[in-house]
Order: sequence, then structure tokens, then C-alpha cells
Amino acid sequence: MIRACPQNHSRNLHAPLCWKWGRYFKLVLKHTSYDTSKEQKEYKMLYFENDYCEGAHEAILKRLLETNMEKVPGYGQDPYCDQAKEKIKAACGCTDGEVYFLVGGTQTNAVVIASMLNRYEGVLSAVTGHVNAHEAGAIEFTGHKVLPLPQKDGKISAADLKNYLETYYADGSYDHMVFPGMVYISHPTEYGTLYTRQELEDISGVCRKYEIPLFLDGARLGYGLVAYTDVTLKDIAKYTDVFYIGGTKVGALCGEAVVFPKKTPKHFFTMIKQQGALLAKGRLLGIQFDALFTDNLYLEISKNAIDTAAKLKSALKEKNYQFFLDSPTNQIFVVLENQKMEELGKKVKYGFWEKYDDNHTVVRFATSWATKMEDIDALIEIL
Repeated sequence: MIRACPQNHSRNLHAPLCWKWGRYFKLVLKHTSYDTSKEQKEYKMLYFENDYCEGAHEAILKRLLETNMEKVPGYGQDPYCDQAKEKIKAACGCTDGEVYFLVGGTQTNAVVIASMLNRYEGVLSAVTGHVNAHEAGAIEFTGHKVLPLPQKDGKISAADLKNYLETYYADGSYDHMVFPGMVYISHPTEYGTLYTRQELEDISGVCRKYEIPLFLDGARLGYGLVAYTDVTLKDIAKYTDVFYIGGTKVGALCGEAVVFPKKTPKHFFTMIKQQGALLAKGRLLGIQFDALFTDNLYLEISKNAIDTAAKLKSALKEKNYQFFLDSPTNQIFVVLENQKMEELGKKVKYGFWEKYDDNHTVVRFATSWATKMEDIDALIEIL
């Protein structure tokens, strides 16, 4: 055990040792000079690993503080959740729809899919879809199989979807197999790409023909809505049966807003509770989405991710970097030599995406609602 030196050193056997160490540290401090600001500048890590490195937008934190000591009902039955729901329905153009708040993306996907499928049904998804590739079997854990579809730049096509369904029902023994009970897409996709309005309409048309719901994962929806696109929130509400508006990756501490623009599954609230996804202090989600959907904040802050990504993308082009694909949103995929990637990793946090070949790797740079232009400049300088 280490003991502090007492005031009366003459009565302590360890006093000489204390004096020696004290004099030693004084000498060290006297003759050692540190420029901490320079040291921090030299070793400051740049973070482009994902779009949820930061906390939350200050408007959200302000509202959380302002309402902190108010007493309101739990489980999303509070006035802030009600206000947020009305604002979201108005923005989506589906005033007769219903909105529910959940905490995170994987949780939301699992709850929505499990709540809408019969026990013998599975969900169709691009092979690169989040539910198929990055959710640790969360959908399968609920008892439903993910049925992979071909993809191009992260997107499925109406033609491939139609072909799958025609082939399935043409099989005389299809009732011995997993029924395709839902179609899952994401916008933006895992590759930051976007569906066009026509593509959404075509996929929706196939779903209507076969009477299966279309579910759109909007974890990064804000970035998709402000990029160069012809798809609006109202279009998404028109062509899908359920979608969610991502908050976790777009300015909130956490939270996703699930929207049923037409028909809500029976007892969906109870299904949320049963699957452990119902937040007792639902106000925390309502207040955040109320702030995000006040004065167009959700879309305004999303623009920063697109602007900073555009600047980085332009610089990468000038420096002749190889792009893995062309992404119009906040995710940029670049092919790097493995040695260059390792060197870069000493100064920059990026996302490993996939192996390109034996000597090259695809990495992802992600910007967000909070990315600073000076960090983009610093990254460009390093690259």
C-alpha cells in the first residue's frame, strides 16, 4: 500500500525516501517542458468510421434538459411523443397513419419483420442488405429466414424480385418451402446508393401483385432525402407498407421512428413490448423526434453530411483514387493498397468494407450531420 508522507517527517522511517522522490519529481518538472497543444494536434485521430461517432444535436440536448423534471406518462404515451408523431405524419403526408418509436436499427428491423410475418414466412432482401449481412442473425433469431436476392450496388430490382416470386410459385412443392412474406430494402442502401421513384414504384407494384408488404429501412433516410434524388418522404409513404425514419445516425442520441402509412399490424404495441423493445421512458424518443421535426431540422442537419462528403469525394477524384462504386450520399467507398491502408489507420478511423484482391482493400469513409469541414481538410492533407 502506498502512503502519503506525513507532516512530521522526523517521526517517519520512510521520510528520506519521500524527500528523495519529491525532489526528483520537482527536478523533472522543472527541466521538462511539454507543448500539450502541439502534442494533441500531432496525435489527433480523425474519425470517419461511421456516421454515429458524435452524440446528439444541441437542439435535442437543450430540449431534453428543459423537460427533464417534467412528470409525464411512460411507454410513449406522453405529449412529446404525440407531438412528434403528428409532425412526422404531416411530413409524410399520411395523417391517417401510425408512428411508433424504437431505440435502434437492428431492434427495429427485428420487431417490424417478426410482427408482420406468419411463422412460415421469410423476408426477401438484397444479399448485401443489413438484415442479411450485419445483424448477427437477428431476423433468424425471431424464427424467420432471410431470403437473399441478387443486388447491384446494394439495390434489388423489380425484375429480379418478380423472377424470384414467379419461380417460387411455379414449383409444385412450394408449400414445403419458406414462403416469401415480405420485401426488405434500405434507402440509402448499405453502399450509400439510392432508389429512384420509378424503381420504388416498380418494386411496390410487384409486391402489390403478390400481396406482400414492402418494408423500407431508413436508418440513414435523412441523408437520402437531401442528396440528389427524386424520392421524397411522401413518395416513400405512398409506395411502402412500413418504413422507418432513422434518428441514431442523423442527429439523435438514439431512436428510430416506425411509420405505417396505411395499415398497422394487429397489436403492434404489444409486439414491441413482447420483444423487449418498449422503452419505459418513451419521452426520451418523443422529445428527440419532436426536435428533429421542428423547423425542418432533420433535413437541414442532414445536408452537412452530403456537403462534407462531396468535398472529400472531389478531392479523392483529383488525387486519382479508385472508387469502388459511385455513392451519392454520405458514404464513400475507396480501393486502397493494403500498405497504404495500414499507414492511414495510424491517423484515421475508417470502415473496413471488403477485400478487393490480395493487395487491395475496400474501405469506407462516412460523414455525418456533425462532420466539420476542417476535419475533411485534414483528411485530404493526409491522403
